[in-house]
Amino acid sequence: MKAIALFSGGLDSTLAMKLIIDQGIEVLAVNISTGFGSTKDRLEHMKSMCEQVGAELKIVDIQNEYLQDVLFDPKHGYGKNFNPCIDCHAKMFAVAKRIMKDEGASFLISGEVMGQRPMSQNKDALQTVLDESNCDGLLLRPLSAKMLTPTIAEQNGWVNRDKLEGIVGRSRDRQLELVQEIGLENFESPGGGCLLTDENFAKKMLDIVKYDTFEVRDIPLMKYGRHLRISEQAKLVVGRNKEENGHLQMIDNEKYYHIRTLGIAGPHAMLTKTATPQDKEMATKIILTYCKTSPDQLYTLAYDGVEVQGSPFISREEIKPYSIL
Repeated sequence: MKAIALFSGGLDSTLAMKLIIDQGIEVLAVNISTGFGSTKDRLEHMKSMCEQVGAELKIVDIQNEYLQDVLFDPKHGYGKNFNPCIDCHAKMFAVAKRIMKDEGASFLISGEVMGQRPMSQNKDALQTVLDESNCDGLLLRPLSAKMLTPTIAEQNGWVNRDKLEGIVGRSRDRQLELVQEIGLENFESPGGGCLLTDENFAKKMLDIVKYDTFEVRDIPLMKYGRHLRISEQAKLVVGRNKEENGHLQMIDNEKYYHIRTLGIAGPHAMLTKTATPQDKEMATKIILTYCKTSPDQLYTLAYDGVEVQGSPFISREEIKPYSIL
C-alpha cells in the first residue's frame, strides 16, 4: 500500500505522514512548487523531515501551470492579500492525484487541520477543495480525520481510523505532544510559508500585473530588494543588503538591465529595458542615493556594461513617491 502526501516541510504535514507510515504504508512526500514559497532554500530541511519519519521526497514544479490556471483568475477569489488559497489547494490536490496514478499509489494525505485557518481550512472550504480537484474520498487528512467523513482508505480498512487524530482549531498542543512522542527534531515553528499571503509582497504583485505581463521568469525578482515604480514603463529593483545583492546578481531575466556602481560601493539593481532615457536618469539618481555619495558630485553606473553618469538626490525622502515597497 502506498500514499502520496502533499508535503510543505512544515510540522503538520510531517506529522500527518508519520501517522500513516506507522500503519505500515509507504509514503511519497510530494512538495509542489508554485514559485511563491519561502525566499530561503528549504530543500535540506525538507529532506531532514522526511528522513526522520521515513518518507521519500519528490519536488514537483508547477510554476507555469499555476500562473496559467490559478493565480490571476481564481474561481473562489483571493484571501486577505494576493493569495488564492482554495483554488491553490485544489490545484495541488489535482496535481497530486496525477502523481498518485503515475506512482501506483492508492490515496492522498495532507497535513491540513480543520479550523486552523478560518478562511481556507473551515469545513466548507475543505470540502470545496475536494470537489474542485475531484479528490473526494481519496484525500485523507490524518490530523483531523476523526472529525471528518471517513475516506476510502478508512472505509476499506487500509488505514485504522482509531489511530488517527481529531485535532480542530489553531492550538498546536496536540501536535507538540506528537513531536515528543516520536522524537522529531529541528521542525519549523508554525508560520505562513506562502509569499502571496504577505501584505507587502501583494503590493509588489499588484504593481507588476498592472503595468506588465507577469511571467514565471519574473517570480525570482519579486522576492528581493526595494521595488520602485518610476513610470508606467519603468520598474526599478534595488538590493537592500549583501545577501539580496547576491540573489539579484544571479537572476537571468532578459526584460531587465543589471546595474552596478563603478568606483564606489553600492547596491545591485535591475531596471526594465522598456525604460526611457528620462527613466534611466531617475533610476541612476535613486540608486546613487542609496550609496555614500554627495549630490554635488558625478558618479558612474554600468547598465549591462554601458556606463552612465549621474548624481544622487539630496535625501532619501525624495525617493518615497516612487516606492512600491
